[in-house]
Amino acid sequence: MGGSGQNGEHRIAGPRLIAIIGPFQSGKTSLLEGLLVRAGGAARQGSVRDGTSVGDSSPEARAHAMSVEPNVASVDYMGDRFTFVDCPGSVEFINDMRYALPICDAAVVVCEADARKTPALQVILRELEELKLPRIVFLNKVDLAGASVREALEMLQPASRAPLLLRQLPTFANGVATGFIDLALERAFVYRESGPSEVVEMPSGIAGDEKQARYNMLEKLADYDDALMEQLISDIEPPRDRVFDDLAKELRDGHVVPLLIGSATAGHGVTRLLKALRHEAPAVGQARARLGIDDSGPALAQVLRTVHTAHGGKLSLARVLRGSFPDGAAVASSRGKEERIAGVARLTGAVTAKLPKAEEGDTVAFARLESFLTGDRFSDSKKPPEAAAIAPPPPHTQALAIVARDRKDEVRLAAALAKLTEEDPSLAFVQDQESGELKLFGQGEMHLRVTVERLAGRFDVVVETKKPSVGYRETIRDPVTVRGRHKKQSGGHGQFGDVLVEVTPRERGEGFAFGERVHGGTVPRQYFSSVEIGARDALTRGPLGFPVVDVGVTLIDGSYHTVDSSDMAFRAATKIALAEALPKARPVLLEPVLAVTIYVPSDALARASALVSARRGQILGFESREGWPGWEALRATIPEAEIGDLIVELRSATAGVGAFETKFDHLAELSGRVADQVIAAHKQAIEEARKE
Repeated sequence: MGGSGQNGEHRIAGPRLIAIIGPFQSGKTSLLEGLLVRAGGAARQGSVRDGTSVGDSSPEARAHAMSVEPNVASVDYMGDRFTFVDCPGSVEFINDMRYALPICDAAVVVCEADARKTPALQVILRELEELKLPRIVFLNKVDLAGASVREALEMLQPASRAPLLLRQLPTFANGVATGFIDLALERAFVYRESGPSEVVEMPSGIAGDEKQARYNMLEKLADYDDALMEQLISDIEPPRDRVFDDLAKELRDGHVVPLLIGSATAGHGVTRLLKALRHEAPAVGQARARLGIDDSGPALAQVLRTVHTAHGGKLSLARVLRGSFPDGAAVASSRGKEERIAGVARLTGAVTAKLPKAEEGDTVAFARLESFLTGDRFSDSKKPPEAAAIAPPPPHTQALAIVARDRKDEVRLAAALAKLTEEDPSLAFVQDQESGELKLFGQGEMHLRVTVERLAGRFDVVVETKKPSVGYRETIRDPVTVRGRHKKQSGGHGQFGDVLVEVTPRERGEGFAFGERVHGGTVPRQYFSSVEIGARDALTRGPLGFPVVDVGVTLIDGSYHTVDSSDMAFRAATKIALAEALPKARPVLLEPVLAVTIYVPSDALARASALVSARRGQILGFESREGWPGWEALRATIPEAEIGDLIVELRSATAGVGAFETKFDHLAELSGRVADQVIAAHKQAIEEARKE
């Protein structure tokens, strides 16, 4: 670079953490490979397709040829240390980046000139904008782009709130991108195979385009620099130092988003990107300021990822935000937990290098911080540091019921799931007491599939999966009055209870109610509570096989025996009465219905509406998604039974970016063929469980 960028007078120094992020299959991991090779951190560029990349080294990532967790690699370049964190591009794994991004210094957003991926780019840029994280866009696959760079800029601009600042113009020969012009340096470069680009003479016939593009770049910078604006108005060529200083300042302040071009797989444009990061990306001091952390104080670090390794135990990947941590130091977390560091290591993919200490700005793995969680801050002071503000995980969109194939693995399954949910807080599991199922909740089909694969591959626990059961209920339509009598004589005191109860339907959502209208002491008051308990017991499973809700039970008469009556006898009598009453009261099946808000790009609204209708849903309305130009929020109600794989079809209809939130809304009557199928399937499941 030229000016201050060239001689380094104002260059930022110190270890930096750079996120590499972008839509699915945009080329993030390939760019990481190119950066490592160009910086001397790898001998040759690996391939995601061939499974030879430094990143995506886990068996699951290799099997699916995609990033399924953040990958970290550190490298020294021209005397500066960089740690790159390659964030998954699939929206199903996007929560992982939320723990890394707040403590990064900048982000490289990898994208391509593909209008179908612009909504995905908008989702990513919105995340960075909310964090006020400086960002550079790397327009990848320029060698394959069908659109001109100006057309690409117009296509991508709606995804960014801040203006995209074109920093380079591609040059072509016979329709193939052969190099670029750096608008800040005013120099032309030609790509070289497997090496840095080289300076060449400015191609003839392009001078006018270069001058106009450079002026446009300076004009955008001048929006935030009055002195530069005066120079442009006066036709004074600004000093190169001033241009580079402005480029760095406006990047750090988030006023502009520089756009560089290249090809990650070919290694084109990678050196210029590295140099831009070296001279313009801020260091850890700005990250501290952004997070509201003082520059002075005890050593402080924040965990961005947790990994449970097969042989090395637990590793907490963390960024040192202030001070330094020697191996063996005692530390306290923001949740008040105390541990002692049992090792410090720098990571490059799956390769570790031990260190005596972690310096300020470093991103390293700390060993055996057993009680520390992803997102925790920790300090070398005994006083717990202030907790980090971490965005909550996104709502779960899909679930599986899982069971260990080998019953002996059930305890190990619970322990393995606890470790996986510690690594990935967007996962959750719960033991459903009603159905007896162990339910695993995640962000989509691939997210859950990878989790099942990790259970088998890392923890040697093979599970079988099925669709989770739905919380059906039943109620009654008609009031019924029935007598129930329990009489048993077996030597000594017998058992006697006699009740006459009225069973009535209640309004939806009113729940169970118990009352009594007993006159003349036919049932002593001491047994009223036993009748209520018996009624509640009887309603746990109705004639259709499901819990009964919205029913009132009133004790109106009965009889007792001074010797043989007891609490147990009246409970039994009440259960007998309800077992007879409920089938006579015209039972009806109820299904849970969810209130759903679906978020989609505007051009996918019709497709999303069709998905709702196809799932017995009812559309309530839609409006523009607040703060998201070009997006809609569709409100609907959908039966829980129809939600299962909705996210799969929704993402298919929206190029991977559709999302939804749900909450329970009401129970609705279900009748006809669908109800018959539900009841039959439930009875069959009970029979199969009995046989086991």
